[in-house]
Amino acid sequence: MKQAQRRNGTGRKSLISTGSNENSVWGDPAETVLKARLSLENRLKTDVVMSRLYTTPAFPAGSGPDFVNAVFSLTTDIGPETLLTILHEIESEAGRVREKRWGPRTLDLDLLAYGDLILPDLDVWTDWHDLPPEQQTEVAPDRLVLPHPRMQDRAFVLVPLADVAPTWVHPVLDLGVDDLLDACLGEDLASIVPLT
Repeated sequence: MKQAQRRNGTGRKSLISTGSNENSVWGDPAETVLKARLSLENRLKTDVVMSRLYTTPAFPAGSGPDFVNAVFSLTTDIGPETLLTILHEIESEAGRVREKRWGPRTLDLDLLAYGDLILPDLDVWTDWHDLPPEQQTEVAPDRLVLPHPRMQDRAFVLVPLADVAPTWVHPVLDLGVDDLLDACLGEDLASIVPLT
């Protein structure tokens, strides 16, 4: 019963990373991220806490112009699959076209975590977590995998995450945000600069 309640919602804290490195119908990348936050608030009728905006190099290196990145934190009663659908709809409103995995984009909204939920199960999460780097650019999951299997590897996610959820603990790795940041390379951390 407890698992069914989690899958259906019941006010779970959700973490969403966002990024943009192309102008959208809403403006430049910073304006696009800010508009995405407002769109999410309007759709969910809930407050969305946002980190500072950061400029970060495109990932992987050389794949496009620098990004504007942030992380959103919110509490919602809708389930994670429905939330992901809403995120994709907001991306489409901003003019997002999915042509190349990890290519330039007007707006990227990734569901990082939904409470402490592990989806679809630990074995599938582990498979995606352990996927070799050369395959990560070629294949994408055909279902929602939570927590996001690459988030712990990405300083551009962890730095803004520390702004909005500094006490969050990874439900699989059992590591806090500070621990995950400590594992990042110094040059990766140094490349993430608050947008003034």
